[in-house]
Amino acid sequence: MTTTPIIAGFHPDPTICRAGDTYYIASSSFEYAPGVPIHRSTDLVTWTPVTNALQRPDQLNVHAAPASTGIYAPTLRHHGGKFWLVTTNVVEIHRGQLIVSADDPAGPWSEPVHVDGAIGIDPDLAWDEDGTCHLTWASSGPELTGITSAPIDPATGKMLGAPRVLWSGTGLAYPEGPHLYRRDGWWYLMLAEGGTERGHAVTIARSRSLEEPFEAAPANPILTHRSTSHRVQNTGHADLVRLADGSWAMVYLGVRPRGQSPMFHVNGRETFIAGVEWIDGWPVVDEERFTPNPPDHSFVDRFDSPGLDPRWVSPNVFPHAFARWQAPGRLVLTAPAEGEPRPVLAARARDLQWTAEARLDTTGGTGRLLVGIDGSHWYGLTADAGTVEATVVIGPASTTVARLPVPPGDGVRLRISVREPAAVGLMPPPEPDIVELAVLAADGTPQVLGAFDGRYLSTEVAGGFTGRTFGVEPVTGEVVVHQVSYRAHT
Repeated sequence: MTTTPIIAGFHPDPTICRAGDTYYIASSSFEYAPGVPIHRSTDLVTWTPVTNALQRPDQLNVHAAPASTGIYAPTLRHHGGKFWLVTTNVVEIHRGQLIVSADDPAGPWSEPVHVDGAIGIDPDLAWDEDGTCHLTWASSGPELTGITSAPIDPATGKMLGAPRVLWSGTGLAYPEGPHLYRRDGWWYLMLAEGGTERGHAVTIARSRSLEEPFEAAPANPILTHRSTSHRVQNTGHADLVRLADGSWAMVYLGVRPRGQSPMFHVNGRETFIAGVEWIDGWPVVDEERFTPNPPDHSFVDRFDSPGLDPRWVSPNVFPHAFARWQAPGRLVLTAPAEGEPRPVLAARARDLQWTAEARLDTTGGTGRLLVGIDGSHWYGLTADAGTVEATVVIGPASTTVARLPVPPGDGVRLRISVREPAAVGLMPPPEPDIVELAVLAADGTPQVLGAFDGRYLSTEVAGGFTGRTFGVEPVTGEVVVHQVSYRAHT
């Protein structure tokens, strides 16, 4: 069984569609802006980023979103020559589900419409043979509780009929993540159940019509790794796609926990793929069909032009609100006013072992290179014109663990390295990894300020639904970013 994600790092709740011979996956982005990253592939194992669908404040408001809120579980579909994306912004859940559309997944995506009265999370779009669009979501009531569906006009968000509960799952906790499919005269309804932790599972049911009861598959759950020693855990929240050759595949989320019990995953929920065979009218998952090759996620960004790569996001604020391109090799980051969210020019950590470096000009302010899960769980290097400090933040505890003068040279060069811990005896190391903070001299020689247990930057400690990101934060004044690099280690 594969242990290699097709989209590594914090890319949960994958949804997939096909247009011709090309496949597209979108995933959740929570409090980060821009939102909803989209990847493309022609072979289902090699995926490249396209864009973030929600690029503008009129599409995405996460300004006041606490950690692990914001955009939940999109569904991406191609129908009638257009791409449709529906999702939930939980900080605006009272507005109903959010729908945007585009002629090309690269954008631009339309201004959003909302489906008034569709209160809940994890929406889905499906079309019947008559061309009617059906919105399905995990309803949180109060009148309707369970997996609920209603016909809608996706262009306006108007409901065209009364919503009705379709199914409430097999009895496991948190039935959610619904996707409807039409196949051979049946409606199939696939869910995530059991919670997105170790009990996560994929279940499915079917009915001849959306007005009749749904019958659960006799082999439910059709995918789960719960209570196994598989290196990929928390598997669930799946989506199906029919391939160009008529066969089927499934994408789903999973995590790669390490360390001693309860084990810790640090890069968030990642996207995996499996094959699907239809046997006696039910999908059977084949986890051996695809053999993804781990791509090289390394990059060097010298900020040679005004546009930012889609990898760059920030919690609560769009990067363009605080990042100003001045000239090649000079991206100016401005610290926020008092009371405003902390901006971080951040990218997702994609590998189990990696090194990130940043070269900054801090003559006009204070800047920080950090890695973390959220604003309460991070390790970082904070530099001003004369000093670099190493800081560890774990919940309410914040400690400056070391301080050094800035080495002479052209700006300050900061480095974060993540490596596997050394094994001791027969037991695995207690921690998932070691995070090392260092300052680089002009010749590249590192001065290490500390090496810290990575479990405190894990989901099992911090909670929530995201994963590690790393990046540069303007703390005071203005900081110039000359270069940021990321290198994966085997």
